[in-house]
Amino acid sequence: MEVIYILWLRQIKRYQRSKARVIGSLGQPLLFMVAFGFGFGPIYQKAGEGNYLEFLVPGVIAMTILFSSIFAGLDIIWDRQFGFLKEMLVAPVSRLKIMFGRCLGGATTAVFQGLIVLLLSFILGFRLANYWLIIPAIVVMLLIAFAFTLLGTGIASMMKDIQGFQLIVNFLVMPLVFLSSAFFSLKDLPGIIMLIMKANPLSYGVDALRGILIGLNTFGLLYDFTILLSVVIIFLIAASYFFSKIEAD
Repeated sequence: MEVIYILWLRQIKRYQRSKARVIGSLGQPLLFMVAFGFGFGPIYQKAGEGNYLEFLVPGVIAMTILFSSIFAGLDIIWDRQFGFLKEMLVAPVSRLKIMFGRCLGGATTAVFQGLIVLLLSFILGFRLANYWLIIPAIVVMLLIAFAFTLLGTGIASMMKDIQGFQLIVNFLVMPLVFLSSAFFSLKDLPGIIMLIMKANPLSYGVDALRGILIGLNTFGLLYDFTILLSVVIIFLIAASYFFSKIEAD
């Protein structure tokens, strides 16, 4: 447990020291909430769907967590290039503990980012019926963050090139975001699009957050939790396999 804690703490301290990273990562979600929330809000309201900002905020939180968590895998490539990863891998410590500690740290910082976005949404007018709902929302955020940190770790474990990692991740994250229910409802969608969105794990994270924060849920909270937990287990097995194959060179 000490190894996991130390690696978790290292990720937290790196996050705290990088003020530019914290501030810069908030620009895109804030832009989405302001531009989409107030730009499409009147149209959404005229369609009889209610307050679009309330609908949008859970999706933007999930998007922020996705970006932060999946790009946490980039740290593996940095550490590999500067020799720190080699020092960890040759130590008499289980690789699973090393990977778990790093992923837990990446997931924690991603949840911090999501909570900051939630606080910013309050300034824009988003409200919760009960502020105790933040507790189950944090659980969902952790599941989303841990799942996609594991995905980023698995991808980074197979690569040595930073640019290649960024290209692959950028290719993945935009379809994951736009083919979830982050920005629009799942109602009345064409069959093929609905199938794709159901195959997207982020859809269940957004749906669970929306169900908890504003009471609007499509699949059911228990179903969302089951899918998210299953995705975490699958990604954990895959990431553990690929991380175990890294050579200490």
